[in-house]
Amino acid sequence: MTAPILITGAGQRIGLAYAKACLSRNQPVIATYRSHRPGIDQLQQAGARCIQANFGTNEGIDRFIETLRHETDQLRAIIHNASDWLPESPDQPPEAVMSAMMQIHAMAPYRINLACRDLLEKGDSTTDIIHMTDYVVERGSAKHIAYAASKAALTNLTLSFARLLAPRVKVNSLAPSLIIFNDDDSAEYREKTLKKSLMGIEPGTRVAVDTIQFLLDNPYITGRTLPLDGGRHLV
Repeated sequence: MTAPILITGAGQRIGLAYAKACLSRNQPVIATYRSHRPGIDQLQQAGARCIQANFGTNEGIDRFIETLRHETDQLRAIIHNASDWLPESPDQPPEAVMSAMMQIHAMAPYRINLACRDLLEKGDSTTDIIHMTDYVVERGSAKHIAYAASKAALTNLTLSFARLLAPRVKVNSLAPSLIIFNDDDSAEYREKTLKKSLMGIEPGTRVAVDTIQFLLDNPYITGRTLPLDGGRHLV
């Protein structure tokens, strides 16, 4: 029986697209979601096992790990896609913003990786962990300082877990910039954002799906962060 791929934050965008791609080729999927979205109904109808999980608290992480172990005793991969995007704001204490970002982007992957090590190492084949970080790690952000710092922490976790888990488990990161616009993004915002990369396009989730699969299929890449930014660093 094929071991499932765990995809966190699979209710929309990249997580949803990759979960659908897996299911289309009969790769079992365990998907997590914080809030119910139409994408979760689609995944359940396609055969995914979907788990509501709140990674914003340690208790929520504990409950998720316990539930996961009732669902499976082996994993093919973990794709850490769950994310939030809180800006610094006068309405929220800065310590609360930083705590929330570090909890979701660093603490949750850290604890889940450690707790699931035996599930990844159970079979004879090499398995994978992929952390979804962000292009902003390279440059920082004046409006999302805590977010950028927490994604940088996730990038560093890639290095440490690659050392810890080699050679049984490969650990890599994917750092996207613009992949797909939100439906409510204005024409002005879209035009401004497209000018930030050399390629100047909205590539769509397919590029992320293909890159994730490339990392899973390649037996000789670990401890690396692959940029997916259209040459944005050169603009």
